[in-house]
Amino acid sequence: MKELTNQLISVLESGERAVLCTILASSGSSPRGAGARMAVFADGSTIGTVGGGKVELLAAQEALEVLHGAKTRVRAFCLAPEQVASIGMICGGNVTIYFQLLTAQELPKLRKMYDALCADANSWLYLKIADGAVEEFEILDDEAAKRDPGLFTTHAVLKKGEPLIYVEPLMRAGRVYVFGGGHVGQALVPVLAKIGFRVTLYDNRPELADKANFPQAEGIVCGPFDAITVKPTENDYIVIMTPGHQGDFALLSQVLRLKTRYVGCIGSRHKIARTQQLLREAGISEEAIASIHSPIGLPILAETPDEIAISIAAELIKCRAESR
Repeated sequence: MKELTNQLISVLESGERAVLCTILASSGSSPRGAGARMAVFADGSTIGTVGGGKVELLAAQEALEVLHGAKTRVRAFCLAPEQVASIGMICGGNVTIYFQLLTAQELPKLRKMYDALCADANSWLYLKIADGAVEEFEILDDEAAKRDPGLFTTHAVLKKGEPLIYVEPLMRAGRVYVFGGGHVGQALVPVLAKIGFRVTLYDNRPELADKANFPQAEGIVCGPFDAITVKPTENDYIVIMTPGHQGDFALLSQVLRLKTRYVGCIGSRHKIARTQQLLREAGISEEAIASIHSPIGLPILAETPDEIAISIAAELIKCRAESR
């Protein structure tokens, strides 16, 4: 989303126009849900996706019509089995796509959207669509959202009628602190960054706590494990993967005294058992110890660092979705 928005800004700044295709609603087993986006440019190139296949091809063609005809529109695509002959997909659902013509006039809003995507704060996209055209295009924060909690939720909402109201969460507050820059950490950070997590890598080894090793991380911290120099919040995720149980214990004994969204620790069952015993001796409650995701990651029989990174990322996706 950040890359797509940045590309749109660049194109509009050059004086060109573009069309932003946004899924407003989906049902059944459609390939992408509300909030999926694809930008289409005058040369026919695209960035992003609204599900792939024939629907995406048709959407790109329709976007070019909007681009040249200067008329925005809302279009519904049926993916039911009986429609296979016409659109070539068997998904059994429906997708409603809004085709929004963007010109230099929208640059201030797109820049505000990009800033929101870079910030560690809750934000929402708000669209009011009347007669196929956007009357209001706003990026709103928590204070604005409090006025209508039924609309500003943790998932996209389409309020049907005239005008149409579409509200979508852009960003959720919180970042992932990855403690340990070894093989799994190096595999995990780019995966998390790709799926929309802000990541800070923390290690006590200067040769690992190096931006060159983690170009996708927003932050790199080199510091001790027994007195961390960062301050996780209740919105943050903690992933611990130090070389030994002493480092794990040092970190867990600190973060378990804080309120965070997730705490996970990598390790063998023997290492986990030893660490838990040390935590008990340090006065950490059984409830806090039980909250640790350890073994870390979803149980997909992962073995290699890359596979383990995927299992951890999947567990964080699940935690993020359940906390909405």
